[in-house]
Amino acid sequence: MAHLETTEQALRNRGVSRRDFMKFCALTAVAMGLGPGADMAIAQALSTKPRVPVLWINGLSCSCCTESFLRTAHPLATDIVLSMITMDYQDTIMAAAGDQANAAYEEAIKKYKGQYILAVEGNVPLNGQGMYCIDAGKPFYEKLKEGVEHAKALVAWGTCASWGCVQAAHPNPTGATPLHKLFPNKPQIKVPGCPAIPEVMSSILTYIITYDRLPTLDSQGRPEMFYGKRVHDHCYRRAHFDAGEYVESWDDAGARAGLCLYKMGCKGPTTYNACPSTRWNNGVSFPIQSGHGCIGCSEQNFWDQGSFYDRITTIPHLGTNATAETVGVAAVAGVAAGVAVHGVASMVRHAGSKNTKNSSDTDSKN
Repeated sequence: MAHLETTEQALRNRGVSRRDFMKFCALTAVAMGLGPGADMAIAQALSTKPRVPVLWINGLSCSCCTESFLRTAHPLATDIVLSMITMDYQDTIMAAAGDQANAAYEEAIKKYKGQYILAVEGNVPLNGQGMYCIDAGKPFYEKLKEGVEHAKALVAWGTCASWGCVQAAHPNPTGATPLHKLFPNKPQIKVPGCPAIPEVMSSILTYIITYDRLPTLDSQGRPEMFYGKRVHDHCYRRAHFDAGEYVESWDDAGARAGLCLYKMGCKGPTTYNACPSTRWNNGVSFPIQSGHGCIGCSEQNFWDQGSFYDRITTIPHLGTNATAETVGVAAVAGVAAGVAVHGVASMVRHAGSKNTKNSSDTDSKN
């Protein structure tokens, strides 16, 4: 077992200044939504605790999560986290290839036995004796098992590793299988999305490296800090949904006005992800802002739920199931009812004051 230096020491050895190190800690705290003083806590942890090695391998996938991670909006975080990863193993972006890469993987497993995080991108095709994904002349499953055996915990990058993604769509001829079904007893975290949001990926990895533990997870094994809210909850078009104002057809007046895309099949009301708050391309936009409804790519079986343009028939809303029309109309009806109640109350008060005045006039005459 290798003696591990602290993260700060490793960064200093790679030319990262103390000033940039503190910027990195502050950036990480903000990205994860941690409270005041969290940047100092992160700095303390990184300065005193042994760093956590990360081995990143790729199974049956298009490598879009790697591409996404490389495009994080925070270059400092990217440079530092990537530096930490590539010191250990990342088979897509590391310099080594072929036999050298295979040897590096074997060496990293032995060197950091029981200490490393195994980050897995892509799923595992089990049919045909694993012939649909061959790595170093062997089925990918063999490479994965070797890494999982001595890993401290697993990170499932993207929907491929988390749920199987489109490769596992019916009838799933390759037998594509997500990580949790193969290794249910190994501590692991799912970071779904096709691909996962780059800032979400870098923040989660930094959290694990910093605190040497997984963040708080929801019932499906996803980090609550990024998957605790529906896309619908933070969507800037939500007000139009509540008001019952929808795009009816592509490029109609409603589409040009930025109305709700629910009727065009938007899956935001049933999808948990940080797209509206974190966004993409340096925080510039996300699919709904770009004019296309959410396809629910971070949810299980999103590829087998019918057309991306079929509207959802029921939507969980304040603990109940209601259609979007019901929610929108109810909101309008609620306002109308409030106006009506206010009007009736005003009439009653007016009638009461009038009767009181008439009664007083009668008494004075008598």
